Amino acid sequence: MSDAHDLLFRALADPTRRAIFERLCREGEQTVGALTAAAGVSQPAVSKHLGQLKQAGLVSDRQAGRQTHYSARTGALAPLVDWTKQMGSFWERTFDDLEDLLKRMDQ
Repeated sequence: MSDAHDLLFRALADPTRRAIFERLCREGEQTVGALTAAAGVSQPAVSKHLGQLKQAGLVSDRQAGRQTHYSARTGALAPLVDWTKQMGSFWERTFDDLEDLLKRMDQ
């Protein structure tokens, strides 16, 4: 797995970062202040989480005067979706093999 994939998985492993990302997906662009009000953690902590999300490619930012606005980049989830599909296929084959084995054992 590439470093980019590792960054993505690490970024989403933290529940606070996941919640911030989910909020940006559901509600659209938000300022750091708005995200802080809903996050239940300090503004420096939210900024740090946003930095990690940005590094993983999950959010983008834009300056508007003295405020920074963040948006979700849902396309960045493509590696996660691909990995999930691969793992789903793996487990489906594994369960099919197990089912075949159990049927042979019953005979």
